[in-house]
Amino acid sequence: MYDTVAQYGQVLGGPVDDWHPPIMVRLWQLLHPLAAGTAPIFALQVALYVAGFGLIVAALMRNARPRAAVAAAVLAISPLLLGWQMVVLKDTQMLGALVAACGVVAHYWLAQRRMPALAVALVVVLMSYATLVRANALFVTVPLAVLLLPTRKRPLVSVPLAMLGVAVILAMTPIINHRLLGAEPGDVAKSQPVFDLAAIAVATPRSPSPFTPAELQQIERRHCVKAFFWDPLGDPTGCSAATERLMKASAGQLYLELAREAARHPVAYLRHRLQHWNSTERWLVAPGWPDAAPPVEAEPNDLGLGTPWSGIAAVWQDVAAAGAATPLGWPIIWTLIALLLLPAAWRRRENAAGSLALALIASALILELSFLAISIASDLRYHLWPITASALALILLSDNLKPRKWIAAGAALTVVAAGGLIARSTLAPAPDTYEGMIHAASG
Repeated sequence: MYDTVAQYGQVLGGPVDDWHPPIMVRLWQLLHPLAAGTAPIFALQVALYVAGFGLIVAALMRNARPRAAVAAAVLAISPLLLGWQMVVLKDTQMLGALVAACGVVAHYWLAQRRMPALAVALVVVLMSYATLVRANALFVTVPLAVLLLPTRKRPLVSVPLAMLGVAVILAMTPIINHRLLGAEPGDVAKSQPVFDLAAIAVATPRSPSPFTPAELQQIERRHCVKAFFWDPLGDPTGCSAATERLMKASAGQLYLELAREAARHPVAYLRHRLQHWNSTERWLVAPGWPDAAPPVEAEPNDLGLGTPWSGIAAVWQDVAAAGAATPLGWPIIWTLIALLLLPAAWRRRENAAGSLALALIASALILELSFLAISIASDLRYHLWPITASALALILLSDNLKPRKWIAAGAALTVVAAGGLIARSTLAPAPDTYEGMIHAASG
């Protein structure tokens, strides 16, 4: 994909910046002598994914839970997850690392065994990599790590520990990325406040805003504020000329300006964030909402990255695309599943399966909730971990879910799915190309 090509250009000696994760570029550079192209880092990504799921399946089998083990195996090879895992991206790198880390934990916890120091070190390395490979991964790894620690049974300790973890990561990440890994600071941190500021300005055209009248007029005329993504505001064929001046300010200044504008116009800000959350959760959206299915072909490039021929892979990706269009491919469904499972996981937090499920659910829900404030695009790949974590939690807890709870949960899921299906049957189809989404009417 585009991100893959951009990172490979950095691997080959191009300037390294922090728009894409520097840790992934440096790891790829270490592996590059083994083979050109995506092969070595792709092999690592898939190996982590397979090892993690393999450990989980084996642990469930040893616990005399064959049906749960089969369910975990089916999840691992489900077309949507495995289809995306065939693409070298920061999202799938994070997924592979986290699945491997949870596999190691499950191997010991479900067998009621103490984790040796080497296993703990391996989990720390995997989760550290996952944290650095996506800018918003701390919403996943911090709650997951805290609920895997021995202090997990003491909420009064876990909450401040999580807050401390977030503070440490926010402070250390720029140092690691820029000083240790040698990446140049980019403008990635500025995209979020500009996205929100533009939405507020368009919703309140008669109020003073950070944009000049000419800039705001261009943003409105070209429909550059979209719930789907921020890209039109940074695209040369969209409104990059209208945001260029603001993008020269520091990220700190932009976030301060956003805080002021959100305080002045809370309704406009909240409406914009809820519209985007609905978009990225892929709930009440138009049919054909793009960027859900894993790609079949490589992004055009001159770096030698092509589309490996495989009839099986092409068919598999087509099946994955069909699955992404069903409710099982909507993040909102898995967010609701995680929410519905939370009470059961909390009640079973004293045993290994319940404790691991609680950690998975917390990481999934906190990431999904974070999209209410911090998110600029609606790609399905951003939700691969919450989908996986919620499904694994359901499998872990499935041996002790009461039928009465199943009925209530089924009713809630039916209502949410029905809303999504009604929206898709009544709204006009979404554009099926990136350029089409860039230039489509606002919405």
